[in-house]
Amino acid sequence: MVIFMSKKDSEEIDEKPVEKEIVKEVIDTTFEEDKVIAFQNYDKIYEPGYYGKIIDNRLELALVEACLLLKRGRIRVFKDGKQLSFQELYDIAVSLDKRFPHRYRVYEDLRERGLLVRTGFKFGCDFRVYERGVQLKKGPKSAREHTKWIVFAVPEDFTCSFQELSRAVRLAHNIRARMLWAIVDNEGDCTYYQITRHKP
Repeated sequence: MVIFMSKKDSEEIDEKPVEKEIVKEVIDTTFEEDKVIAFQNYDKIYEPGYYGKIIDNRLELALVEACLLLKRGRIRVFKDGKQLSFQELYDIAVSLDKRFPHRYRVYEDLRERGLLVRTGFKFGCDFRVYERGVQLKKGPKSAREHTKWIVFAVPEDFTCSFQELSRAVRLAHNIRARMLWAIVDNEGDCTYYQITRHKP
């Protein structure tokens, strides 16, 4: 197997239409352990941009999602009765995950480009990204409705073995997606590299 890496300069990801803000209502949420939860009116967060996941009549937001929504003024976050600022929530997230700054920056950048982004924990990656305009649904999906990219957020000095890279590429191939290496530099700029495999 031969692996090729190329800078992702396609308009698919590089054009930057800012995500349309549909709902202006601010929703109260609660910080619990390693997530942020909305118990009421969560459809106003979930449906416009598919943020979080609905479990047992509540919406659970990953911290990257909650930080972005808080920064955009879409939610208020309370912890032990105290309202948290963006910086306070961000600092909590960093204390729980040292990779959070890079993961958050990539998540924010992808969302700013108008892309539908979901967390990728159960797939072994940072994020799953879908084509613009896709509506998430359960059951059979068309080719366009499947995950288009799986994304790994890394700092510019990141190193890994060929075996680790190969596993990541195979993961993308197994779910019919493409793999993106999202490299975050010291200024917070994101550069995307698409990695593909070819059998000689």
